[in-house]
Amino acid sequence: MKILLFGKNGQVGWELQRSLAPLGELIALDFDSPGDLKADFTQPDTLAATVRAVQPDVIVNAAAHTAVDKAESEAELARAINASSPGVLAREAASLNAWLVHYSTDYVFDGSGDAPRSEDAPTNPLSVYGRTKLEGEELIRASGCPHLILRTSWVYAARGGNFARTMLRLAAEREQLKVIDDQIGAPTGADLLADVTAHALRTARQQPELGGTYHAVATGETSWHGYARFVIEWARQHGHAVKVAPEAITALPTSAYPTAAKRPLNSRLSTAKLRSGFSLTLPAWELGVERMLNEVLG
Repeated sequence: MKILLFGKNGQVGWELQRSLAPLGELIALDFDSPGDLKADFTQPDTLAATVRAVQPDVIVNAAAHTAVDKAESEAELARAINASSPGVLAREAASLNAWLVHYSTDYVFDGSGDAPRSEDAPTNPLSVYGRTKLEGEELIRASGCPHLILRTSWVYAARGGNFARTMLRLAAEREQLKVIDDQIGAPTGADLLADVTAHALRTARQQPELGGTYHAVATGETSWHGYARFVIEWARQHGHAVKVAPEAITALPTSAYPTAAKRPLNSRLSTAKLRSGFSLTLPAWELGVERMLNEVLG
């Protein structure tokens, strides 16, 4: 099996290089990869030549415009990367009868209510980012290519910056912190997503009827405030420098932090379909965060 991976240097793409390698020959690209194979998602039409040159059995797209607030002022760029480029990959995958794996987001929903969303729940994105990610999904489904679309949320990795690192830095510098407590979701490790991808892809190629859209997040839920408290308390218990006291981490509503893009308050995603279809057990979000903290802090 030949696998063509786009977005190799992102959080998920980096982990996918590990998880996909045992499945077959892996060709991993990023937007600035040297050589003749182009992977610049700001120029969607150039991607077709890359797919035709490689002739993959599987295309995995981990590239995305994820700067949610910046997307509000650069909508055409976000659309090129999040919608038009996946559409090109889907069209080329269909012509090869190749599988396409693509990652989407809880931002395709409006975040109303407090129940976990299923895959067939009505979409209603609140932002340019959400709208372009939804358009990317729709183009993939319309292409007719065999595909797996994995919607996820609150993704983090030990590599690069993340919310936990930011909270730990601030907790070592300040005696008080203010963190949003009315957005609810499940912190999900890029390593978990990569492992789920490899398992689901191998199974779906053997059982093509499993193709479609799935929600892939860790088990459980928390707020950003709860997430921050968990991370800071872990650091305190493991002897790392923490200046802020537990009672000095103040909970605030989203309205206290105006942003260019509106965030969904309810990012809960039901994973029942994924767990049932692929016989998976998804770990609690705390386990993944603890593992990441051990890697980051030792």
